[in-house]
Amino acid sequence: MAEDAVKEQIYTIPLREAKLAPRWKRTGRAMSLIRKYLVRHMKADPSQIKIDATINHRIWERGSQKPPSSIRIRAAKFEDGEVQAELA
Repeated sequence: MAEDAVKEQIYTIPLREAKLAPRWKRTGRAMSLIRKYLVRHMKADPSQIKIDATINHRIWERGSQKPPSSIRIRAAKFEDGEVQAELA
């Protein structure tokens, strides 16, 4: 991802909790679960999380009602506290 990253990690994020939302809100719930997971595990503020468009395309691939049950991402935290996430 980048050579100047302080911490780089590959995570498998479970998204089964998104199924608890109404059908038309499931992908939005999945995106918020990804952000929440990265805030917790990378110890960053929610405003410093940058999610790549490839993750968004994978979540929305089957429409708004059927997000995947899990996703593998590569997250890198930089010296200024910014976290960038992309598909692994």
